[in-house]
Amino acid sequence: MKIHIQFIGMATSEAMTEYTTGKLNKLAQKYSMLIRAEVFFKKEKDPKGKGDICEIELSLNGPRIFASSNEKNYELAVKNTISDLQRQLEKRKSTLKPYL
Repeated sequence: MKIHIQFIGMATSEAMTEYTTGKLNKLAQKYSMLIRAEVFFKKEKDPKGKGDICEIELSLNGPRIFASSNEKNYELAVKNTISDLQRQLEKRKSTLKPYL
């Protein structure tokens, strides 16, 4: 799976890139149908204390899957976004029928 990470409105972070890549590689091992992942990190001012946004779009057979999280730190945002993607992938996997 190809992974493309973009930092919008903030400096790039090697640690965040490695953390996200590791999480997405685990997801790719579980679901072989994944082709590509587009990851966007955004910083937004939020009066509630949140504002670290992670958006991930997965390309696979059929329509793309998208999830986003707005949390107080990027690690938590990545974790929640990948959790949402896993739920969507499980639904997609259950609808696929193996043809032999």
